[in-house]
Amino acid sequence: MSQQTLHSRIDWDKNAGLVPAIVQDAGSGDVLMLGYMNADALAQTQASGMVTFYSRSKQRLWQKGESSGHVLELVSIDLDCDQDTLLVKARPQGPTCHTGNDTCFGEKQGFSKAADINLLLELESLIKSRKQQPATGGYTSSLFDAGINRIAQKVGEEGVETVIAALAEDDVAFISEASDLVYHLIVLLVEKGLSLSDVLQELKHRRH
Repeated sequence: MSQQTLHSRIDWDKNAGLVPAIVQDAGSGDVLMLGYMNADALAQTQASGMVTFYSRSKQRLWQKGESSGHVLELVSIDLDCDQDTLLVKARPQGPTCHTGNDTCFGEKQGFSKAADINLLLELESLIKSRKQQPATGGYTSSLFDAGINRIAQKVGEEGVETVIAALAEDDVAFISEASDLVYHLIVLLVEKGLSLSDVLQELKHRRH
């Protein structure tokens, strides 16, 4: 939904120019926190890609993580049926609550399928950051420096090594090689300007 379209649909008058914004982890589905947005906070969130609120105590805009670094990377914003509450899906970079908890409701993510998916998304986010801000001497950065041909070659090499480990019936080696394959595949996706979401969308289409 475009910035203008969303802004025009919101009932700003109901709560004196503020609307509650429920933040949900786009990977795990966990509800992370509740904040408030005014029109400027919404505009800055959409423009920057970082979730920004209006602080009622400080009387100013406040980007989540502006001091801690634990930002919320925007994925999507939806409006409820009463047009007075926002559902913000985001990827948290670190714990959301100032107490150190994953959420402001005191919950800690357990070891679950949802948490596993979130781990992949965190890995993808880290790999993207290495492309945008290379780390001197880092392996991921060196792959991006080498270019797409080398990255594609590594995916092929890791694929072959994964097959060999599987045929050798060595589960420990197989898991290790499969992990290397997934990592290099994500690097290749990022290099091509694609993401795990694109792969998941394709799998979703195939399911029907």
